[in-house]
Amino acid sequence: MRREMLRRRAGFPPAALCTEAALEGRCIAGYWPIRGEIDPRPLLLALGRPIALPVTGPRGTALTFRLWRPGDALAPGPFGLSEPTGPPAAPDVLLVPLLAYDGAGNRLGYGGGYYDRTIAATGALAIGAAYAGQEVAAVPVGPDDRPLAGVVTETGLRYFERRP
Repeated sequence: MRREMLRRRAGFPPAALCTEAALEGRCIAGYWPIRGEIDPRPLLLALGRPIALPVTGPRGTALTFRLWRPGDALAPGPFGLSEPTGPPAAPDVLLVPLLAYDGAGNRLGYGGGYYDRTIAATGALAIGAAYAGQEVAAVPVGPDDRPLAGVVTETGLRYFERRP
């Protein structure tokens, strides 16, 4: 399914997340888009809150986060990622890149488990960041997979479950 979803995503015209999405939270974690991922940066800037970007550690670990502001330098990281160099951050909302999602809030990632471990370790509200066309009927779910609370796309924000 990963290969098929990478192929499908590559066919989408470049887009950004809906900037009207009313995400709550004091510090929002985004990501620097790669390989055709939808661009979260316009939404992150529109929210006007502190922005955190992920730092990837060794395989088998959760992500850590550092603050980032427009104009801050990014350093090369593993897997061809660009990573922030600012002070450590503890975001309470995570924008999670993905390859596919379903209506139950399950997501298909790249297979490394970084975001699943991060969601479990932080308890932050996990919101998928995707093109609307990345929704599928069902995503395979493993024992360590963590569901999303919602998804934001180029068309808007949708929650999968009632929030407390």
